[in-house]
Amino acid sequence: MIDKDVLRNISDTKFRRVCEEVVNSMGRFPVPGVTVGILHEDKEHIAGFGVTSIEHPLPVTADTLFQIGSNTKTYTATAIMRLVEMGKLELDAPLRTYLLDLRLADEAVTAQVTMRHLLTHTGGWVGDYFNDFGPGEDALAKMVGKLADLQQLTPLGEVWSYNNSGFYLAGRVIEAVTGKNFEAAMKELIFEPLGLSMSFFFAEDVITHRFAVGHEVLDEQPKVARPWAIPRSAAPAGGIICNIKDIFRYARFHMGDVPNGTRLLSAESLNLMQTPMLSATGISMMGLSWFIDAVEGTEFIKHGGGTNGQITAFTISPAKKFAYAAFTNSSRGDQLCQDVFKVAVKEYLGVSWPGAVPLSLPEERLTAYVGRYDSAMAVCDINLRDGGLILQVTSKGGFPTPDSPPPPSPPPVRIALYDKDRMVVLDQPMKDARGEFLRNQDGNIAWLRLGGRIKARVTTP
Repeated sequence: MIDKDVLRNISDTKFRRVCEEVVNSMGRFPVPGVTVGILHEDKEHIAGFGVTSIEHPLPVTADTLFQIGSNTKTYTATAIMRLVEMGKLELDAPLRTYLLDLRLADEAVTAQVTMRHLLTHTGGWVGDYFNDFGPGEDALAKMVGKLADLQQLTPLGEVWSYNNSGFYLAGRVIEAVTGKNFEAAMKELIFEPLGLSMSFFFAEDVITHRFAVGHEVLDEQPKVARPWAIPRSAAPAGGIICNIKDIFRYARFHMGDVPNGTRLLSAESLNLMQTPMLSATGISMMGLSWFIDAVEGTEFIKHGGGTNGQITAFTISPAKKFAYAAFTNSSRGDQLCQDVFKVAVKEYLGVSWPGAVPLSLPEERLTAYVGRYDSAMAVCDINLRDGGLILQVTSKGGFPTPDSPPPPSPPPVRIALYDKDRMVVLDQPMKDARGEFLRNQDGNIAWLRLGGRIKARVTTP
């Protein structure tokens, strides 16, 4: 149930408009609970809607804890930049400098891979490997030990493809150079200096507070997703649990604020993290862990997160002193996060977020893209139907452990090209998702990059 009193009690007209879109989106999508927040010119507006769990419902509030998933990667990268400034590691030094026993599938890559490759998702090996090695302090070391089994897909540093497993390795380097377990190092390097008192890694720390439970969506109905906890072995890639108040403290830091009068990172390091280094998906560029967009003269740094039934979005415009965060407890929360974000930037910054305009192309032009594209966790089949392209994504499973069964696959959706070799999804539940077809040296399509991941073309028309 959505508490209409929350809307009535919001006095700021811009934030009320944002929250009205939250309520509207919750009516369109199966999302049991949402916390949304806007930070603008030093003022914070946060509101909660819906319930924490459909099985044991409590109202979602501004203080409710959510799993923020891959937003964690920016915290991991921030800790690394602190260690760089301390002189304990270098972005472009081979990682074997710090992990002498490092082994990857390709020996040449093992010898040459650097932290910069990890933080920009250009390692080139399979990125979606998930496993649970228990709650012990050796969980991350065991996870990194499994990287030798992951296929090298593309040459080191040449192709961008979102890589969770690279951040396991980054976290293990933090352990090696600090002599502490990853969570303790993050507490010392990031949480305590920034005053992030409601940011956690472990379920036992969360359980005494109000927290959200994830939901997967089956036949358009939410169902509690289990297990709740993220394995300790995945902590550097997606383990943080926090509320929006804490993520806004973190946002202020990346806007350049100096907490407690002590500069935690130099302006040069913050700028480096926010500097575009290569193209990612759609209009986004890649910095050091941050996705970077420039729209109507305004630059944004952003990330998102997805865990077992929880989807979150986080965007900052440092120059405009603006931040947006939306936390949801549904596997279908992504569309809500996007729709609310578009309203937020329009209301507060006057920015109209650009959509992809589909091209009208004859069938003979579309045939080149037909085929099967394969990756670790999904198969994508693209076919022609009624003069257009149809995408069918078939899940393989493998999350949160390798033997986890696949979730229900989404229905087929229409896709269209909006630029040369660039596609956009036209239908729910993937509406507005963008992808790209990558060609090899002979000009033939070799990969589909969708959801940030490359998928190898294995069949052609």
